[in-house]
Amino acid sequence: MQSNEAPTSMEVEAVANGASSASGTLPAKPSFEPLKAHEMSDGQVQFRKVSVPPHRYTPLKKAWMELYTPIYEQMKIDIRMNLKGRKVELKTRRDTPDISHLQKCADFVQAFMLGFDVIDAIALLRLDELYVESFEIKDVKTLRGEHLSRAIGRLSGKGGRTKFAIENATKTRIVIADTKIHILGSFANIKVARDSLCNLILGSPAAKVYSKLRAVTARLAERF
Repeated sequence: MQSNEAPTSMEVEAVANGASSASGTLPAKPSFEPLKAHEMSDGQVQFRKVSVPPHRYTPLKKAWMELYTPIYEQMKIDIRMNLKGRKVELKTRRDTPDISHLQKCADFVQAFMLGFDVIDAIALLRLDELYVESFEIKDVKTLRGEHLSRAIGRLSGKGGRTKFAIENATKTRIVIADTKIHILGSFANIKVARDSLCNLILGSPAAKVYSKLRAVTARLAERF
């Protein structure tokens, strides 16, 4: 004995198709206004706090207006300095156009605290595919005493020549703060710059690193 379920479902589909063809029109597509930042978070104010290290306190005072102007006027984010807690505090406003602006501003301030210039760090506000990557010399190779000092010297080069050459070739910005290294750039460019810096730490001469760097950047230029 055969079941009647399949024919019933087919009949229902046929009836539905007949009704849609009879009307001949689909319901109007609803249009919704884009949600604002405070509406996405159910009206709650979003906060970010960025700690200020002791050695960046004076540079922050000098460059405060350069940080304040793009964050407050262009990104529509409130910013203040908490003197008691030694932190830069950021929060959204009712007219903040996008909730992601808060994290971009926090990354911008954090990059300045790591030692990047304002004119370099401000690119984090304007471009989406930029990142900051940090690592230490001891993550690559354990060095102590004069060996560590020579490794830092190889990274910088005479008058910073090696560092500038890597920056210009890879379109990145590099900060060497004692044994910590911070790189600002796109994902692919950070990888090339990091590989070059690691080779220098491991003891490769600068000339050999330059030649490898030229070959890799030429390949990157062809790809893009």
